[in-house]
Amino acid sequence: MINFVLDPKTGTPFYRQIIDQIRFGIASGKLEIGEQLPTVRSLAVELKVNLNTVAKAYKELEIQNILDTHQGSGTFINKNEIILTEKEKQAKIQDICREFMTIAFSYGFTIDEIIHELQNHNQHEN
Repeated sequence: MINFVLDPKTGTPFYRQIIDQIRFGIASGKLEIGEQLPTVRSLAVELKVNLNTVAKAYKELEIQNILDTHQGSGTFINKNEIILTEKEKQAKIQDICREFMTIAFSYGFTIDEIIHELQNHNQHEN
């Protein structure tokens, strides 16, 4: 299961962020085929958004045959595999880095300090 996180500062609508996180979760293997997603209501409460926001994301993914909803039993990852294009992956990492750098620079950190910390973090993860 993935931990959904919404960021109002990105300018990307919340329903789109949910869709992207599900797609990237499937592509990365963090969400597996047949895995049950939270209900619309529980995810909306968890993320503090309107029910319609989550419902819209789930509905769009159902239309794309990525999710399958069974009345009374829940919403599940469908049998489709998601393959992200290099362009999609590159655009997402650029967005993440742009946002990260904006925050880091606003606190006065230099590129060298940021790189050093990322390398330290990576060493502790491995």
